[in-house]
Amino acid sequence: MPAEAFPAKPIPAEQAARPFLTADWRYLAMLNYRVDPSVLASLIPALDYFGATTYISLVGFRFERTRVRGLWIPLHSNFDEVNLRFYVRRMHAGELRRGVVFVREIVPRWAIAKIARLVYHENYIALAMGHHVKPPTSEDEGVEAEYGWRHRGKWSSIRVETCGKAMHPPEGSLDQFITEHYWGYVTQPDGGCVEYRVVHDPWRVWKAQRARLEGDTRELYGVELAQCLGAEPDSAFLAEGSSVAVYAGRRIA
Repeated sequence: MPAEAFPAKPIPAEQAARPFLTADWRYLAMLNYRVDPSVLASLIPALDYFGATTYISLVGFRFERTRVRGLWIPLHSNFDEVNLRFYVRRMHAGELRRGVVFVREIVPRWAIAKIARLVYHENYIALAMGHHVKPPTSEDEGVEAEYGWRHRGKWSSIRVETCGKAMHPPEGSLDQFITEHYWGYVTQPDGGCVEYRVVHDPWRVWKAQRARLEGDTRELYGVELAQCLGAEPDSAFLAEGSSVAVYAGRRIA
């Protein structure tokens, strides 16, 4: 995909309606895998490609300072999330909208999963989770981040270790493609689709020295996607993150 196909920077939150959710997303460990498009075609048709390749990403990160409609919910402000996602595109009024579809999202609290399922019909599941993040102590030091979840009594985890400075991805790079998708799409129970906007500054990233996924993912994601995740990732990095605003969705054709 040529660099000019990347979208313009997202619309600032102050120019839009009040967001449904605001939060800080921090230390996003992102493991990215090539996938046969036919594996995803049954989920949504408008896949996005980097060159001629489709990708799925397994992502673990921290939600911090979370607010829903501006309200802080006790014990539900700071938590982990691990999600498996892939990339789609849609033209609307001459604008190329690049977005993500989530296969499954894991969070540690039942109420968070319930709200997401009710509001967006996202495929959330609540599981026991844990994390370990070693932040940098200087501009030249890397980051370590690990996110784990327990499913049917067994723990799985993703881990990324980095070094050096965090930098903005080069224009037209795979890292930019992965991080700069500013829309979400969710298939609805009646067969329709909801589109919602996600606003955040472009992220700096640390390149991974080492990255790994441990555990059996077949029951969570199915055999075909688990086979993809069983290979070495094609790329891995850790994104610094930023403040994020997620807006209410609207139905599209």
